[in-house]
Amino acid sequence: KMIKPIVKDVVFLGQKSEDATKADINVINDLVDTLKANLDACVGMAANMIGVKKRILVFTIGGSIIVPMVNPVIIKKENRYEIEESCLSLTGFMKTTRYEKIEVEYLDKVFKKKKQVFSGFTAQIIQHEIDHFEGIII
Repeated sequence: KMIKPIVKDVVFLGQKSEDATKADINVINDLVDTLKANLDACVGMAANMIGVKKRILVFTIGGSIIVPMVNPVIIKKENRYEIEESCLSLTGFMKTTRYEKIEVEYLDKVFKKKKQVFSGFTAQIIQHEIDHFEGIII
């Protein structure tokens, strides 16, 4: 387990991530540790932000519980809206489109299949981190 430096290289961050496997379990732990260390400035993190091009993200609920998601896929979206977001890998804010409610299929940290509905700010965080997998920075 380690706190990793945050990647700011837009060329690296612009590359697509690949599916994670059970061999990437240490990446999940590093990501959780790194998010914990950055909670004052950050609510979610994708693995490429710590230099690993795998489809793993972590996010906070209520500022303390950290939830990892492996290979998440949004299967349903409702109520589109426009918003400005910031990112730890960038300076400033950028306009983006998000959805108020999403349904996500993902694997948890022990690679068990889950399906869950998220709304509001939590849904926004998850959408932001999933964009990172596609090489989209905001």
